Amino acid sequence: LHHNLFLSPHHPHHTPTNPKKLLTMARMHGKGKGISRRTIPYKRTPPSWLKTKPEEVEDKVCKLARKGLSPSQIGVVLRDSHGVGLAKNVTGKRIVRILQANGLNPDIPEDLYCLVKSAVVKRKHLSRMNQDKVARYHLKLIEAKIHRTTRYYKRTKVLPPNWKYNSETAETVLGR
Repeated sequence: LHHNLFLSPHHPHHTPTNPKKLLTMARMHGKGKGISRRTIPYKRTPPSWLKTKPEEVEDKVCKLARKGLSPSQIGVVLRDSHGVGLAKNVTGKRIVRILQANGLNPDIPEDLYCLVKSAVVKRKHLSRMNQDKVARYHLKLIEAKIHRTTRYYKRTKVLPPNWKYNSETAETVLGR
């Protein structure tokens, strides 16, 4: 039992419980209970020092997508090389929406793509080291995430209803 339950709030050894700690929830596949995350700026307008026009940002996004970069990689390039913190603040549209408008959006969403990629890597490792029980367990977790994410994207009509993850043909999905 927790010792704070028996001490009054005025007792010298009483430590108040942190409300942030009480509200943190554990991860589904992991030990972490972390609450750290990024903070998006409150102001939704582009900074006054940024002279880049929305059309220039959209052109740059399309050019980087044609080179084969994923939406998150495009965001990193815009932030680090062009001073655009959030494309939405400058253009009014997110990067994926800009890509959709220009017909450059990826076949499957990026988070699902990364999960399939990690499953392919894990399966290739297991083909060489078939006695690795930890890797086999983590492959099951990854595939559970793939199935859950697929269900979500089918429900929101991002993926077609007949799309199915198959471990044998997963490498063909990665051929962007």
